[in-house]
Amino acid sequence: MGLKDLMKSKRSESQSRDALLAQSPLLPGLEALPTAVLVIERHTLKVVFANAVAEALLDMSRRQLSQMSWPDLFNNSDELIETIDAIADSRFNATHLDASLERAGHEPLHVHAIVGYLEVLPDFVLLELFENEQQLRTDREERIHDLTAVNKQLIRNLAHEIKNPLGGIRGAAQLLEFELGDARDLREYTQVIIKESDRLQTLVDRLLEPHRYPHIVGDVNIHEVCERVRALILAEFPRGLTIERDYDVSVPELRGDKEQLIQTILNIVRNAAEALKERIASGDARIDLRTRIARNVTISKQRHKLALDLHIVDNGPGIPENIRDRIFYPLVSGREDGSGLGLTLAQTFVHQHEGLIECESRPGRTEFQILLPLTP
Repeated sequence: MGLKDLMKSKRSESQSRDALLAQSPLLPGLEALPTAVLVIERHTLKVVFANAVAEALLDMSRRQLSQMSWPDLFNNSDELIETIDAIADSRFNATHLDASLERAGHEPLHVHAIVGYLEVLPDFVLLELFENEQQLRTDREERIHDLTAVNKQLIRNLAHEIKNPLGGIRGAAQLLEFELGDARDLREYTQVIIKESDRLQTLVDRLLEPHRYPHIVGDVNIHEVCERVRALILAEFPRGLTIERDYDVSVPELRGDKEQLIQTILNIVRNAAEALKERIASGDARIDLRTRIARNVTISKQRHKLALDLHIVDNGPGIPENIRDRIFYPLVSGREDGSGLGLTLAQTFVHQHEGLIECESRPGRTEFQILLPLTP
């Protein structure tokens, strides 16, 4: 058989499969389902059917989808492809998995996927997608709150254990220095002990600082807070860094501790500026401060009619992948000279305001989102 005959045979085989699918009584029922449904040819991974909900979810028409295979749609499709193969080979009825599907130019799509074997169409696999952003967020919030509570107690105990003997070490070094008199060479050693003790004392104080409760004496204008932070950062980085403002002037004032909110945003923006040093040197570093009003938001299983939705976005290299899931842990830092306390402090202050802080990062874009309840 020649190449031309082989191609004709493959085309004929594909057309017969598509015809078989088109004649299937399944399609009208799949079209009526309220969830996103796709039918995928197992060998080519071609999308041969998508209902209207799938079109809306993937933001593509059926005609566009019919010209694509699953790997064309998403960059990280390996797990689902392996599942499709396993379903088709083993002929399981269905299997479930959670996936975060990445597509160029789009936000990651968090879905709960059901992959099913079609007995009447053995060469095709049914894929049902449920958007589960809210469930993922709820689970993530619960994990964050549990970890924060454990870390808080651990840090408090550790800080107190360090603080007590530290005072004794410093005091002993001072007495020893007094006894040494004019022996300058030896006094250098006592000075090292005293200075390092002071440095550790400062670190311990910073570890204990998040346990201070908010001092709420009135309403806070979040834009005044952002402007204060912007002025401080631009004073530190006067050249090569642009901080763009995209404020929603309709955002009302919120009940909060102004100093804590300044410190929270300052820690995030300063981290971004530090990560942008290479871009600052080339003059194209950018940080965006964006405020919006979010409606009907659930934070820690509590529903809020209104919430401040604050985004801090930079065009830096992104958070290293090996620490991306641990950036809010104490003493975890992506910089060699970082203390690893800035984001821990920010998270604690946000939680004390009954809010939520999250981060998504990839090379070229890191985005922090802070949600704070607003009193209507």
